[in-house]
Amino acid sequence: MSQLDQLTLKKAAEGIRSGEFKPSELTKSLLERIKRINPDVNSYLTVTEEQAMEAASRADVRASKGELIGLLDGIPAGVKDIFNTKGVRSTSASKILDNFIPPYDATSVLRLKNQGMIMLGKTNTDEFACGGSTEYSAYGVTKNPWNYECVAGGSSGGSAAAVAAGLGYYALGSDTGGSIRQPASFCGVTGVKVTYGRVSRSGVTAMASSLDTIGAFARTVEDAAIVIGAMAGNDEKDSTTPDVVVPDYLSSLENDLAGKTIGVPSEYFSEGLDSEVEAKIREALKVYESLGCKIKEVSLPYTKYAVAIYYIIMPAELSANLSRMDGIRFGIKPDGEVEDILDQYYKTRNQGFGDEVKRRILTGTYVLSAGYFDAYYKKAQKVRTLIIEDFAKVFQDVDVLMTPVAPTPAFKIGANTSDPLSMYLQDSYTIPASVAGLAGVSIPCGFSSAGLPIGLQIIGPQFSESEIFNFGHRYQMETDWHEKRPNV
Repeated sequence: MSQLDQLTLKKAAEGIRSGEFKPSELTKSLLERIKRINPDVNSYLTVTEEQAMEAASRADVRASKGELIGLLDGIPAGVKDIFNTKGVRSTSASKILDNFIPPYDATSVLRLKNQGMIMLGKTNTDEFACGGSTEYSAYGVTKNPWNYECVAGGSSGGSAAAVAAGLGYYALGSDTGGSIRQPASFCGVTGVKVTYGRVSRSGVTAMASSLDTIGAFARTVEDAAIVIGAMAGNDEKDSTTPDVVVPDYLSSLENDLAGKTIGVPSEYFSEGLDSEVEAKIREALKVYESLGCKIKEVSLPYTKYAVAIYYIIMPAELSANLSRMDGIRFGIKPDGEVEDILDQYYKTRNQGFGDEVKRRILTGTYVLSAGYFDAYYKKAQKVRTLIIEDFAKVFQDVDVLMTPVAPTPAFKIGANTSDPLSMYLQDSYTIPASVAGLAGVSIPCGFSSAGLPIGLQIIGPQFSESEIFNFGHRYQMETDWHEKRPNV
């Protein structure tokens, strides 16, 4: 990496303000790096070079006049390809949207553009965010920058790999069951899942509407806090965004942690957890003890049901959301002649959807069907309430929870594609917080003996982003895992 590639977002912003370099220099450096590295990593599906350089030139002018909008002004970033970007192809990594060019920006993208974001391009994802490894993209697998034989995680693997490989100072992602935290862990970067409704979902292709959240990847917690702060808040286009004040996340980053209590759920340290992952989590907890935190073992007994109910609720909502992909409202026109409207639906979806999306649609349609809705979907929602109550009870006694992000480090490409259940269980430590709508962050806390990153998950109550940022930042002040870079 060159010196510019290694900067954090905060350092890049400071360099622009001091006149050390221009936004156009940062942007040009990263675009050249994308040309060299992206063919191997496949983190970007679309690179918006011309648009990025035009935005950088405008940022140059603002910088020269001392009129920069904020810390994000002039900073290049990647955007997951499920976000609508005005005038830029947005495929959701699916052939069915191969030619879709949105006429408007997602609210989150627009808010960042209004803060001076320079969009480098659209990053790879599992098709419609359905997957945990970015192997289910219609446009090829994203490879882990630490080891090209391994996955980058999913579904936001393209964004995680881009930040890890120095192809963007930050990147947007979405997290429905772990799709930010798990790839952040696999790629050795910081990844934030916000409280459900903290950031608007308007203009982002819906997967499971009661679970989807918008978040970001960055090299540090401080960088991620800057990005989340710029996106968060009520949006009249998304009724699930409450009118809750967005605090200044940066103001509390360095607060003292002495006397705080960290809960460690026993259910997250059971059979199936890799011994090296557990060792690194335990080492991280010792760092917090040195900062004056109390460690308390707690129990979340309904956690064991989270994966099962997630794979009822999520496919059901996905099935409903993707019904608009019919070749009329959205989606490609099918090849060949069609006999009638039903034939068009069949051919459009058969040609446009990949196997994993089809599998989830079939599951979701089944559990919503007459005679099965009460037995599956309705019962799953009742168990979901029990999981929410589990967390609420525990948070009466602890400030945050700390757990592994995934049971193992990044696995080999192809290792789980023939076994959907094994793939689904990779999210067993991230799904519970998603089901409960909680805030969570993954931060690097070490490496396996094979040289693969391992992440620590910090979970807080709803709208506790300031708290989890504080815990994550203080850890990064004491350690240097977040400063490690892959040799690409």
